[in-house]
Amino acid sequence: MAEKRKRIGLAGLVVLAGVFVFLWYVGRGYYHRAMTIHKLLVENEHLKEAITNLTDEDQIGYAKVLSQEQTDQGLVTTIKFVETARDDKLKRILEKEYEIPGDIVHFDALIVKFGDKIVMDGKGRALYLWRRIYGDKTPPDQGFNIEEPGAEPQRYADLLAALSIKHRELFWSSIWDLANEPEKLKQHDIHAIYGNVVYSKLRPGLIYVFKITPTGQLFREVVPDL
Repeated sequence: MAEKRKRIGLAGLVVLAGVFVFLWYVGRGYYHRAMTIHKLLVENEHLKEAITNLTDEDQIGYAKVLSQEQTDQGLVTTIKFVETARDDKLKRILEKEYEIPGDIVHFDALIVKFGDKIVMDGKGRALYLWRRIYGDKTPPDQGFNIEEPGAEPQRYADLLAALSIKHRELFWSSIWDLANEPEKLKQHDIHAIYGNVVYSKLRPGLIYVFKITPTGQLFREVVPDL
């Protein structure tokens, strides 16, 4: 009889433990669903510190023509697109090739422009995300992705290293959603969230260097391909 009660008691403990695990899992899931980009910006000290310590950006990548050929469908420009590291302009962190109809190519980026109150040295800074590449004859929504939508840009992998994976994913997938919430932008000292497109008529023998100003303006310079 005592042995039977012992077995029942052990079974009850196993069931109770299972209930606790289930409640923990559900509660954890609810926490992550309840967490929003707004709460993350307000409550996460690691994120606020990362934004505060943003440094000035300059060269952020370049593109060059590998070939231009006439095909049955018309002129096709093959380009190499390179994104460089924040701390080393010679270090390539992303490199892709694209075949673009025509010779006019658009480079599309998303920009987050922070104010001078949140950044440590009192000068505004900007984050950016390369979005897509497309030709003059291609609708933008049919362009080629550069970074994967919602993914963490490789250029900023170290910036948010102190955050959990869940919070990094939340930041990069949701920061753009604040674009149409002016009160929250003001609260977080974000001046603007917007798209920025630069385009050029590309020619072989040239390198198109992309740069971004501290105020979030994307532009390009043209230099000879030595």
